[in-house]
Order: sequence, then C-alpha cells, then structure tokens
Amino acid sequence: MLRNILLVAIGGAFGSVCRYLVSRMVESSFPWGTFTVNILGSLLIGLLVGLVTKGVLSPDMKLLLVTGFCGGFTTFSTFANESFGMMKVGDVLMTALYIGASVVVGILAVWLGMNLSETIK
Repeated sequence: MLRNILLVAIGGAFGSVCRYLVSRMVESSFPWGTFTVNILGSLLIGLLVGLVTKGVLSPDMKLLLVTGFCGGFTTFSTFANESFGMMKVGDVLMTALYIGASVVVGILAVWLGMNLSETIK
C-alpha cells in the first residue's frame, strides 16, 4: 500500500508542476491554461489507459502516470471555479462555450488517445 501511495504522490507532484508550467505559458484573460492542461491530460489519459489495457504498461505505471501524473496535471476544480467566475461577471455565452468545448473536446481527446494506443505495440 505504501508503495502505491508513493507512486501516486510522485506522479501527482510532477503532474502538478507541469500543470503550473503549462498554465504560465498560456496566460490570458480566457482560461486557456486550464483548457490546455485538461485537453492534453485527456489525450494522455486515453493513450495511457489504452496501453494499460493492452498490457504495455504495468499496474505500477498506471498508478504513477494515470492516477498520479494525470490526476495532478488536470484540474476539474479550477475549471469549475473559472466557469463560475465567468458566469458571475455575466459572461454567460463565453461560459457556455468554455464548458461545452471543455467537455466535448476532452472526450474527443480521450478517444484520440485510445486510438493512438492501438498503434503502439
């Protein structure tokens, strides 16, 4: 159990730092940083889950990369907070577009990642 916790913690630490760095690179009044990390994380999680399912990655790598790294890299709470902030200032259309695009593009990114995993042996 301690080994699993350490794998998740190490992956989560790296994922969180990467999220911070990516978000800093795309600073804007629109939450592009959060959108970017969530879409990249969705693509990555699709790829990694596909590789775990095929047996290419071990259960330990799933803990490190999927639960840890992707869990630290992506951020639902920031997405929700930014969406709430946009609604609070009355930007209803932009809020709806942000929420809709995040969900639809995120699901498409998972699908693409899973399909990419099929090309890896």
